[in-house]
Amino acid sequence: MEVSILMITYNHERYISQALESVLSQKVRFEYEIVIGEDCSKDTTRKIILEYQEKYPGKIRLLSEESNSGMLRNYTRTFKECNGKYIAVLDGDDYWISLHKLQKQVDFLDRHPECSLCFHNVNILYEDSGEVFVMGPPYRKEKYILEDLLTTNFIANSSVMYRAGMIIDFPAWWYSIEMTDWTTHIMHAQQGEAGYIDETMGVYRVHSKGVWSMQSNIERIQEDIKAYRLINKHLEYRYNEKIKTLISNCYYKISLLSYEKGDMKAAKNFATQCFIAFPFNRHISRSVQLKALLKFNALWLYESIINPIKG
Repeated sequence: MEVSILMITYNHERYISQALESVLSQKVRFEYEIVIGEDCSKDTTRKIILEYQEKYPGKIRLLSEESNSGMLRNYTRTFKECNGKYIAVLDGDDYWISLHKLQKQVDFLDRHPECSLCFHNVNILYEDSGEVFVMGPPYRKEKYILEDLLTTNFIANSSVMYRAGMIIDFPAWWYSIEMTDWTTHIMHAQQGEAGYIDETMGVYRVHSKGVWSMQSNIERIQEDIKAYRLINKHLEYRYNEKIKTLISNCYYKISLLSYEKGDMKAAKNFATQCFIAFPFNRHISRSVQLKALLKFNALWLYESIINPIKG
């Protein structure tokens, strides 16, 4: 088997047909399978998949649960069931828009054995507003290394194709975070480069029921911080200075967001964490850090102590 398409799905009755059709319409010169982890949906998602399985026998393999196991367990279970030389990922609420996506990625990885994964651009579709933005790397080159991926996650899950066999078991810490796509990219990038195809070949859908889109900006950044700490330990602190800088940046962003919300206590606390995380942050000068720290401390002091006394 050349390619396994890893698809996890839960309550995707509105989207799953489009996801499957975008796979089944691929123009390829090899055999592939669609391995679907269906996590005991409460809607008709499983029924729709069974109908497709009956229509395409031997092409679709459904892994169904009798009770909900959660996204992380569902992902790892499905990942381990993939038999292909390569593993392409497509969530049940996303879809591909290029008929040649799979063939182009297989050709790329065949030509570049030094790469452990490859990816492409995707359109980010905001379902409520209809707005579309292109997601891709911040700067263009054919291949990226592990250190590039540490800065930010610029690889959409629906764009990635992994070389199989790079991960045998997922580490215990991986199950404690929500940024599983980014950390899985990083674990593959430990064993090879990340190849880039400068084409937009998929759609990442943002909707109200998405796990990530349901969180606030502050919650997302806090999840980033948690992931950075675990990644730093996983990488045995080889990139400690870079990761500490990134954690410091995260705290600085949260302090500003808290200030905008009018929460001076949180702004003060996060500004303090920004300084503690990395006081010699090259991306945020020490003077800027100290000014923010003094400003938010002064505002917190005024709001929590002085103003109540005056009132």
